[in-house]
Amino acid sequence: MTKKFDLLVAGEINPDLILSGNVTPEFGQVEKLVDSADLTIGSSSAIFACGAARLGLKVAFVGVCGADIFGHFMLHEMSQRGMDVSSVIIDPAQPTGLSVILNLPGGESAEGDRAILTHLGTMNRLRAEQVTDALLQKARHLHVASYFLQTALKPDLPELFRAAHALGLTVSLDTNWDPSGTWIGFEELLSQVDVFLPNQNEALAISGASTTEAALQILSQKCRVIAVKCGQAGALARRGDETARVAASPVHVVDTIGAGDSFDAGFVFGLLNGWSLEKTLALAVACGSLSTRAAGGTFAQPSLDEAMQYI
Repeated sequence: MTKKFDLLVAGEINPDLILSGNVTPEFGQVEKLVDSADLTIGSSSAIFACGAARLGLKVAFVGVCGADIFGHFMLHEMSQRGMDVSSVIIDPAQPTGLSVILNLPGGESAEGDRAILTHLGTMNRLRAEQVTDALLQKARHLHVASYFLQTALKPDLPELFRAAHALGLTVSLDTNWDPSGTWIGFEELLSQVDVFLPNQNEALAISGASTTEAALQILSQKCRVIAVKCGQAGALARRGDETARVAASPVHVVDTIGAGDSFDAGFVFGLLNGWSLEKTLALAVACGSLSTRAAGGTFAQPSLDEAMQYI
């Protein structure tokens, strides 16, 4: 049966306010001038969705935002990038979340650093029951990110993934970082995940391994496919007994915000199109690398034609 959407994303909605330059704050009412300020699409889920739509996938999004300027901004920008936001729930009683990112650029050889201040607002308001069977039936694949921030979604997520599988969908998960540092509570969930997409630090923390290769081996036994993002070192992936490794694409890095989410979009695209593991990983790495060419998570996300030039 032909589905209306390739991809349903169940996730958080918030813009990022990115301040770049000499952004180290000084208290005592000191006013500092920064080089730039950009209000951009934020949230791991929304950046992923934008990347997938940019590659040509048909994307629907379900989440919660407020009836405020940040919520209106996000819905407008997401729809402008080609995704269906008609299922987004607008809660007039709650504010849309916001992340303020203090972006400290590196020098010629440095990667730079950043600090993130986040007000959750509606980011943790989506519940599994709001991702209805009627929505799931329209899609081929379900993606969830920011597992540890989406506290209302967490308790019933294993059941949601089982429902998605029963309706013929595949499922991907990017947990993102655990602010509590405990990394517990999702062993059952991993058994329901088709595609697991942690970064290197997350993979090490979740697996308890001391090397990325060991983490890949451990986690590959808990889910069907795993891809581990390793920043400037590229990425590793494993499916059954098959392993792939791809180096990062050579680009001039401006901002790494959302690079992992763009990687995820490329990886899911490849799998949904039946590509080999190595080709899928190469596309993912290209998408992640190319997304760093401009400030914000979405402005430099590549089209499929652009990304294919790096494979």
